[in-house]
Amino acid sequence: MFDSLLFYLMITLVVGIASQWTAWRFRLPAIVVMSVAGLLIGPLFGWFNPKDVFGDLFGPIISAAVAIILFEGSLNLDFREIKTVRQPIRRIVTLGAFIAWIAGSLAAHYVAGLSLAVAFVIGGLFIVTGPTVILPLLRQAKLKPRTAAILKWEGIVVDPFGALLALFAFELIKFFTGEVTAATFINFLFGSAFAVVLGVVFGIGLGKALEKGRVPEYLKSPAVFVVVIACFTIADEAMHETGLLAVTAMGMVMANMHISSIKDMRHFKENISILLISTIFIMLTASLTRETLMQIFDFRIIAFVLIMLFVVRPLSIWLSTVGTDMTKQEKTLVGWIAPRGIVALTVSGYFAQSLFEAGYEDASLLTPLTFALVFSTVVAHGFSIGWLAKKLNLASTDKPGVLLIGGNTFTAKLGKTMQDLNIPVLVADESWQGLHSARQANLPVYHGEILSESTEYHLELTRYEYMIAATSDEAYNALVCSTFVPEMGRVNLYQIAAGPERTETAKEFNKTVGGKVLFDSSAHYQALTSRAADYVFRKTELTDRFRYDKYLKELEENTLLLFIVKQSGKLEFYTRDVSPKGEAGDTIVSLMPPVKEIAKAKEKIAEQRRGG
Repeated sequence: MFDSLLFYLMITLVVGIASQWTAWRFRLPAIVVMSVAGLLIGPLFGWFNPKDVFGDLFGPIISAAVAIILFEGSLNLDFREIKTVRQPIRRIVTLGAFIAWIAGSLAAHYVAGLSLAVAFVIGGLFIVTGPTVILPLLRQAKLKPRTAAILKWEGIVVDPFGALLALFAFELIKFFTGEVTAATFINFLFGSAFAVVLGVVFGIGLGKALEKGRVPEYLKSPAVFVVVIACFTIADEAMHETGLLAVTAMGMVMANMHISSIKDMRHFKENISILLISTIFIMLTASLTRETLMQIFDFRIIAFVLIMLFVVRPLSIWLSTVGTDMTKQEKTLVGWIAPRGIVALTVSGYFAQSLFEAGYEDASLLTPLTFALVFSTVVAHGFSIGWLAKKLNLASTDKPGVLLIGGNTFTAKLGKTMQDLNIPVLVADESWQGLHSARQANLPVYHGEILSESTEYHLELTRYEYMIAATSDEAYNALVCSTFVPEMGRVNLYQIAAGPERTETAKEFNKTVGGKVLFDSSAHYQALTSRAADYVFRKTELTDRFRYDKYLKELEENTLLLFIVKQSGKLEFYTRDVSPKGEAGDTIVSLMPPVKEIAKAKEKIAEQRRGG
């Protein structure tokens, strides 16, 4: 249709991001929407085939993107996160992976009809559950930290080992058939070790350069990505498919150096990762042919996929975690969730071609077999993870929670009111004395600095969707809100004004950094803490007869509107710029004067009328 490479690149990016937005808007699994979108523009409607359009650039683009995604994911692998799940993770990525390899290979041979040689190659590849598919699912399901950590670590650590295990099986086959010598096989082992050492050296070198200020701030992100590509390319040129191992080692080393610069770039790296995941998922699914799609309906392939889903995966998890402290619920969920993704799709193509050229004609089935497993697991696990996690009590509560920063009388009474509405709430303060009011109200509290790096390892943040920074320091409130933008999104971050007078600088300050300023101009820190001592937190439910406009008309003087609890459980706060409107079924929470004050006000009004 068009000859412009730029045009097709634009289409790929637009479709990828549109798929992400559609998934967010309609609460669908993002990877499912992206896969369907890729199939629609590729083999189904035939608009274009990225493999044909991008030509020789197709492979390098996919490889570089996978390397960056895997590196970004491995930067989250801080060993402090797995203190309580270190043994299960170690078992799953070693014994569990081995069981999955053997069982998957036997299934490929006896069920899918592949030769033993080809089956053991593809069986090694199918142990992968990489960050491109696991991380979006974890973001969607909001699992409890322990279960999420197990799935995340397995996905990122096993991802390069799956490709390496497939390569190991391939080299082993060539060794036993006499195609390669023992020296060549030993070179494979040395090549793998070289990739790990290279990743460690690159990670330490770059980490120290960043920490000692040898890279200017504006060059830090570009430098990191250039070094990642360099590390991946050097290892991959030394031995094919070891680049993924190198960048994983590099990311893990840097994650455990606790470099502040890396944390500062977190938001940027996550954005790049989401963009790349969207793009390459579209490119890979759109590059499939209709012939490949028709092959996946072969009875043998369908039977193989079912066995991988309901036998191989659960078996590998339950057997490998015997004697660990994993609960039955955790084993059930982890034993079900194992979506395959980009690494499986890309690497299987390489082995399909190599094995076919080596005389294994059944290798032509590898591409449809891989796509059938990838698409089936993406759909099955994408739509079931949230439901199953809730059934097993491994997901956060249905209602979005609120994290209150700053212990004082206002946050204590506000938190108590929210708790009465079954809204999860937590009051955090570095001062134990500051948490006195919250503790007296029997509210959950966190004693510590919310901005401390160690907080994320001691505090379960997944259940809290909203944050209110309510300390007496407006700059600190803004800093807290800005820090949590990547986790909660700017629309869910709020703060209160510190004093009655807000300068123009402070107003502009909150437009660019910090959270949205709550309530009206009279609701600053001193006023709120003072009112909280005497005023009443009132909950009013709207009905078809008692609508929002009537509620406003009957509102007592000096009443402060705080927030609305929608029927869906969503919270809408009153801010300086936005005043939400209630509907029937919603509950409005307000801070109103005590009964005595209301009576005095009414009496004063009556006297004025009599006097008039």
